[in-house]
Amino acid sequence: MSGPKAPELPEELDRILRRMRMPYLRKAAPDVLATARAQRWDPAEVLRVLLSEETSGRNSATRRMRRKAANFPTGKTFSSWRPEESSITEATQQSLMTLEWVGRHENLALAGPSGTGKSHFVEALGHVAIETDMRVAWFTLETLTVAVGKAKVDGSVARTVSRICGCDLIVVDDIGMLPAGQDAAEAFYRIIDAAYERRSIAVTSNLHPSGFDSIMPKTLATATVDRLLHHAHLVTTKGDSHRLAEAMAGKGVVSLT
Repeated sequence: MSGPKAPELPEELDRILRRMRMPYLRKAAPDVLATARAQRWDPAEVLRVLLSEETSGRNSATRRMRRKAANFPTGKTFSSWRPEESSITEATQQSLMTLEWVGRHENLALAGPSGTGKSHFVEALGHVAIETDMRVAWFTLETLTVAVGKAKVDGSVARTVSRICGCDLIVVDDIGMLPAGQDAAEAFYRIIDAAYERRSIAVTSNLHPSGFDSIMPKTLATATVDRLLHHAHLVTTKGDSHRLAEAMAGKGVVSLT
């Protein structure tokens, strides 16, 4: 059974907090002030608790907005990751999960067969990055091409590239699943070049980066890979598709009968 409801804030104080845009402090204030009165808190402690509530609320709201802006494809995190089933060594997984490489503006290239956990691992890293107050942008090569292509129409390519590179971690997922033409290769190069030694890029591909010239124009592929791999962690995955194995075992399938 809940206790008595805390008294509402005085109207003037409520108005001041609204004007100062402190919604989380305003929401917590009645309970905090009632507790402080009952337990005879020091005024400094009251102020600390109230400001901590506002800070915590703002941080949570910022992370929600950043997750939405990142445009993650599935919402997969490390809570559903099974490290023992990955062909990536445990030491490498742990090292990448620290995100120290992002702080050093290094890149990550994951290459290997489809279904071996590349996208899941990188998306989970992206969620960790947001939880540590970083900004993340997620693209496939196709969506990146569309974004840069639209910017060409109104002459805002430089502004669009600058906005994307305002993120701490930029992901380009599933390179090599489809052939990439001149526009895709150019869009990819623009981001890699603009981010070079200033931001971190993470790419996943069923191709080793040295083979990107098989799906895009050779000159652009060479220049792109040169910059991508200069300060990069190159990780290869192997094995059979986890998705296919689960499908063959009947996992995740609901019977129709």
